[in-house]
Amino acid sequence: MAKSALILNGATGRMGKAIISLIELSSEWQIAQKIDRHVQLDSGVLMQADMAMDFSSPEALMALLPFLQAAKIPLVTGTTGLGVEQQIQLQQAAKDIPIVQSGNMSPGVTLLADLVEQAARALGPDYDIEIHEAHHRYKKDAPSGTALMLGEAAAKGAGIDPDTGSVFARHGQTGPRQNGTIGFCVTRGGGIVGDHKVQFIGQEEELALSHRALDRKLFARGALMAAAWLKGARSGFYSMRDVLGLTTR
Repeated sequence: MAKSALILNGATGRMGKAIISLIELSSEWQIAQKIDRHVQLDSGVLMQADMAMDFSSPEALMALLPFLQAAKIPLVTGTTGLGVEQQIQLQQAAKDIPIVQSGNMSPGVTLLADLVEQAARALGPDYDIEIHEAHHRYKKDAPSGTALMLGEAAAKGAGIDPDTGSVFARHGQTGPRQNGTIGFCVTRGGGIVGDHKVQFIGQEEELALSHRALDRKLFARGALMAAAWLKGARSGFYSMRDVLGLTTR
């Protein structure tokens, strides 16, 4: 069986390198082109590519997106830190091509988000919600896309507006905690691959749901799982919840 050809945007980053290491051993995928800040897209490759994968920067993703739309090439992206207009542009592109976007490609984290939503809905407003995340010292955005994803899941379950209910900083005389808020705590240091914990804190008990990544290849395997699933998908905007069958369309 012929291998599917994949364009990799962000090939020299940590995730890009992890994906390449798996593709080198794959019987299903091969690299059509590696793109990074020094290597631009070869338009001729678009005729050969079956899939695009992006773990770059918001600017690099936006630069590639129109070419993928024109060539009808599906996209898996894990790039975080997109602005509001960039996110809208990505979702508009999903009218032309199938796109999987996730701040974390781990199947375990995807399930964690589902459990967080369930817990927030079941426990209700008497439990305060705190999200802790830790990553390596080189990560550029904070909180992580995964932490924000978990925050959105908690907010959905608890009936909180994540835009107004998220608390990203506490310093000085902040006063007592406000009801209907979700707190975020960020750690950056060393070579931490990714740790996330969501606490539901009541007056008499605490429930904590957590996930720890042990190897970056976890996310690369998840991204390739998403790419394999996307082969048979119609144009639309999808998440890892769709890939794992946790949503019904």
